[in-house]
Amino acid sequence: MTMPAFRLERPRTVAEAVRLLAARGPEAMIVAGGTDVVPNLQMKLFAPQVLVDIKGLRELTAMEYSPDRGLRIGALATLTAIHDSPVVREKFPVLWQAVGAIAGPLQRNMGTLGGNLCLETRCVWYNQSYFWRKSLGGCLKHPMPNKYAAHPDTLCHVAPGGKFCWAAWSGDSAPALLTLDAEVEIAGPASRGPSTRRLPLAQFYKNDGMNRIALGRDELLTWIHVPASMAGRRGAYHKLRIRNSIDYPLAGVAVAMDVDAAGVCRDARVALSAVNPAPLPVPEAAEWLAGQRPSPELVERVAHRAIQIGKPLTTSHSTPVYRREMVKLFTRRALEQAWQAAR
Repeated sequence: MTMPAFRLERPRTVAEAVRLLAARGPEAMIVAGGTDVVPNLQMKLFAPQVLVDIKGLRELTAMEYSPDRGLRIGALATLTAIHDSPVVREKFPVLWQAVGAIAGPLQRNMGTLGGNLCLETRCVWYNQSYFWRKSLGGCLKHPMPNKYAAHPDTLCHVAPGGKFCWAAWSGDSAPALLTLDAEVEIAGPASRGPSTRRLPLAQFYKNDGMNRIALGRDELLTWIHVPASMAGRRGAYHKLRIRNSIDYPLAGVAVAMDVDAAGVCRDARVALSAVNPAPLPVPEAAEWLAGQRPSPELVERVAHRAIQIGKPLTTSHSTPVYRREMVKLFTRRALEQAWQAAR
């Protein structure tokens, strides 16, 4: 479980970090809290020549909130700091619940929001030891030539014969932020034009197990923005995992809802995690729920649509059928919980 040899760089500014990434290209890898990157290096999933440690970028640890501008969180804000924030707990409960469900206390002390949004996709065939992968001959996500393998370098063990990687997105904060219409801010080299760009979080993910996020090798995720209009929405996050701590989600459902005093839904969002190569919204939920009071039929309709969007395959230690049923159950529970909290 030793890590490969690499050179460690510690930039002190965002501009310096971007210059390092641009100069070293595919040879470089970013590390912040290290709760995902370090185990992957120990498993020999990556072998970067340069590791760019961005923990020194202190300005990216900040959190700011105003009723006019909304919530702004630095990519290096720790998960513990976010979960301990009274503002997040009171005004953005779906994010508070999702962050509190990530791993265990020690991992949340080290892990960052930016790191959780940029996690590697996971697969039961891919996230194994070097010996395991070598004996199987690798896969699409991690080619490993093996003359004894039937289809070296081109096989997906989840969907044999397919050319698409089904490794699942396994983060908790992303679906919660999707229900809050969050945007991400990305810093890039000034030589390519504007040094920063913003895009909706939904466009940040590509739904591809191999090419998972819209982040260039010379770019750095710096800030996460939640609009002021989302403050005060009731929300819930439900997560399926083998153990009640530490484990990645096998399925996750986030709901954020705006409900008036009469119990009528004014607006709502539903998003899924761990059952696709990206965290995905349930787009019909907003249209179906707006202007409606709670009813078993309506809740069931949204839950059924959720399992149509979620496509769990054999990427984890749980069966796809069970994960689909839990997505349906969690969608029901999250909707009911959000409605009750609003009242």
